[in-house]
Amino acid sequence: MKRILIGLIAVVVLAAAGWFGFSLYAKHRATAEIEAAFEQIRASGGKASHGKIEFDLMSRTLTIDDIAVTPGSQPQAQVKIAGIKGTGVRQIDDSRFSADSIDITGLDIALDQVGPAKVKASYKVPQLTLRDYAGPLHTGAAPANGSLIELYRYVLGQYASVKASSLTAPTLTLSFDSGSGPGGSGDVTYSGLAIQNLKHGKIDAMKADRAVISIDVKQKGKQDKLTGELSNIIVNDFDATAIIDALDPKTSSDETYHRVYRQVSAGPYALRSAQGMRVDFDGFAMEDIDVQPSKFRLAELFAALPQDQSAPPTPAQAREIMEKLAGFYEGLRIGKAEVSKISVGTPQGTGKVNAIRYREGEFAIEGVDTPAPQGQFKMERFALKSFSAANLMRWTAGLATPGRAPSPDQMLGLFGVLAGAEIKGVTAPYKTTKKLVTIDTLSLDWGQLIGSIPSQAHVVAKFVTPTDPSDPKQLPLLAVGIDKLAIDLDLGAAWTESSNDFALTPATLDIGGIGKAQLRVTLDNVPREVFSSDPAQLMGQAARIEAGALEFSLRDNGGVEAAATQYARGKNVSRDAARQALADSVRVHREEIAAANPDAGAAVDAIASFVETPGQTLSIKLSPRAKAPLMQLMQLLQTDPQSALAQFRIEASTGL
Repeated sequence: MKRILIGLIAVVVLAAAGWFGFSLYAKHRATAEIEAAFEQIRASGGKASHGKIEFDLMSRTLTIDDIAVTPGSQPQAQVKIAGIKGTGVRQIDDSRFSADSIDITGLDIALDQVGPAKVKASYKVPQLTLRDYAGPLHTGAAPANGSLIELYRYVLGQYASVKASSLTAPTLTLSFDSGSGPGGSGDVTYSGLAIQNLKHGKIDAMKADRAVISIDVKQKGKQDKLTGELSNIIVNDFDATAIIDALDPKTSSDETYHRVYRQVSAGPYALRSAQGMRVDFDGFAMEDIDVQPSKFRLAELFAALPQDQSAPPTPAQAREIMEKLAGFYEGLRIGKAEVSKISVGTPQGTGKVNAIRYREGEFAIEGVDTPAPQGQFKMERFALKSFSAANLMRWTAGLATPGRAPSPDQMLGLFGVLAGAEIKGVTAPYKTTKKLVTIDTLSLDWGQLIGSIPSQAHVVAKFVTPTDPSDPKQLPLLAVGIDKLAIDLDLGAAWTESSNDFALTPATLDIGGIGKAQLRVTLDNVPREVFSSDPAQLMGQAARIEAGALEFSLRDNGGVEAAATQYARGKNVSRDAARQALADSVRVHREEIAAANPDAGAAVDAIASFVETPGQTLSIKLSPRAKAPLMQLMQLLQTDPQSALAQFRIEASTGL
């Protein structure tokens, strides 16, 4: 019995000694691995130190205190961590390890003089927890060349090398200071940060419950303070590897698009200025944000920025920056974006916008209601069609030539930036009166560019404007009780290359209470070369153009009666007598006109009949008798109108 007891004691002692020895070995192994990682940083020219290291074999808990790292021979970043505690730590293989959880306390990252603007920034995270973590035993070598792009790639590369089921941080504070630069200084504090399913640089979702903003701004020697709050920040399906690829010089020929974000949303948002400005919106959302590595050249954009931020860029630098920025935007594709329920307040009043939207190349502002100097301005919708930020920047950059006005061709380049614009539902004050101008629709579309000039265009305008008593031409309208003009215009023009024909159609103008006019004009033998911004080429090619048919109709909806009423008042006669007098004034030159072209006499009769009997429709059609060069015809109209009319067959009629 005694021998058994002694044997048991011996076994326990040996086991304890073995366990103690293995524990010491495990702790030594953990310490050696950590020290090797720190030595790797030192070997690349950085600084790295740590405090006490503890390893509990039973719970496989590793703790490291007082970590300080300054990577690279030209330090731009300093990392300090009060402590790291890993639970359930295991080595997967020679290069990776895992942990059930990792708790990091007192994380402080300081960035000094980052980028051309030399901004100082820092990130502070009091508590960070990762669950089901797996990552490399040793980090890759940090960039030693001081490049901001390389630093981005390095950080994102480390991010892509780990995985975790979740990452949470109660708060994260970003502080920045641009020194004497225009950016000012301040901080943004995020709360309720959480990431779900981080793996190979991709995450399913991340969110922040709230972001509190405080920024001191310097503007033209004046100080201002911005304070604000943004809630419910959500990102779904983020892929850091797409950014890593885009920042890699080896992918400069990759023209495919890589999705970075599936969806980003946030709101509500509120921002206040100490000078009385305020901005609020209910929500913000973007979907399908992609990058194209061959165009998304962030390094080239940074290189183009002037190193001296205190001096404005030279014109050449400004053009280069705009060109690089245009290329950057070409490499960034957004499926759709929307900001909803926007309110902008100033000491003079508050303006509201229901939504700002971008989708499939259309940029739109909807539901505007804002104060104007003469009253309230409202607009249902404003839209730019086929909008491209990259093309707009390139066009703007081309205009910036000091000491020289933009050429006509440069100005016409705007047609290549957009494909049209539209305004709907506008109500605005008319001059200094209390009357209103209302626009139902105002749209302009163009296309089929030849060089920088459209060969197709379409204008639609429906609006109501008060009659202006300050305009002498409108006084007769006021005299007969027409105090507003309802105008409906539909005007289209198109050139057909196969036939070299140019047609103005539809061309309709309807003025409520006065009349409706319709016009169709065709031109023959219109060469492609006429679409030129060079005046000499334009005039030279215009000589080849021939006049085609012209059809005109005018429906009287009150204009004849208004003219007769005005004439009757001025001459103190009856309206019947006034109409007869107006008709006689038309017929007085009938014989002279008919002598040059018998068809013209019938046209004079039709016009006189139209004046005599209100409510009729006057129709006139001109057809060239032979080829009629347009330029010669226009010159003849100025010197000998009757001979010009003789070039055409004229058909005219009236009817109710």
